[in-house]
Amino acid sequence: MNAKPLFPTPIISIKQFQTLAAENYILIDARSGPQAISQYQAGHLPHAQFVDLDQDLAEKPEDAAKGGRHPLPSISSFAALLGCLGITPSSTVVVYDDKSGANAAARFWWMLRATGHSNVYVLDGGLQAAVAAGIALTTEVTHPKATMPYPVTDWQLPTASIETVEAVSKNPDYVVIDVRDAYRYRGESEPIDLVAGHIPGAINIPFSQNLNAQNDFRTGDELAQTYKPVVGDRSMDHIIVHCGSGVTACHTLLALEQAGMPGAQLYVGSWGEWSRTDRPINTGDKP
Repeated sequence: MNAKPLFPTPIISIKQFQTLAAENYILIDARSGPQAISQYQAGHLPHAQFVDLDQDLAEKPEDAAKGGRHPLPSISSFAALLGCLGITPSSTVVVYDDKSGANAAARFWWMLRATGHSNVYVLDGGLQAAVAAGIALTTEVTHPKATMPYPVTDWQLPTASIETVEAVSKNPDYVVIDVRDAYRYRGESEPIDLVAGHIPGAINIPFSQNLNAQNDFRTGDELAQTYKPVVGDRSMDHIIVHCGSGVTACHTLLALEQAGMPGAQLYVGSWGEWSRTDRPINTGDKP
């Protein structure tokens, strides 16, 4: 059974993090890119265990047109990973990354929440905020007390398929939110995927709007002021969030939960999948 949540919101400050005794939580350093492991080895927060976005939090796609660039791993694979990290339903878990929580940390948070685990938190500002607060980095590797695979058989948070997105993207009862940078949404340039533009009917709220000038998350009230007018009186399961590959979209799902608005769907395939099919594509500011 999940332990009672220690904090009221999924994002915690450095001060909140420093109230935890090391033996009472599991700390995850989630990173991405070809240098991720070497960067972790060069310096990470004490007691942090390494998780790699590409190796641990996604399957290698056989065809990005069928699932996108970062499809979810099988639930059994993720359950086994959690067991290797020593994470059980009673664990308190804190996760950070080196991108202010905007990348792999948000993805890990969403995936762990999708097992039904409630006691998981993202460190606001990530590695950079911890260093700025005077927390010394270490090169010492923590060896977890591995346990059985996490007891879960299905993802328990809502996801949307490409067929669902296509069916509802222009339905006024739904909102599809594209969290990529505005220039990518408008189709001015596309640095990663094959075609520039956006899903017809999708609106653009870049994930960067979740952050303040210091790259910390805005407060829950501030985030609610951004998203409540967009959601209106719709049910949260009529909100679908996507990005380029289903990773940064989790940042906005995290922001929505911080704002007290959980329940939106993740379109895992995202633009990486959509843009590799023959489906229509819009450019410019118009949804």
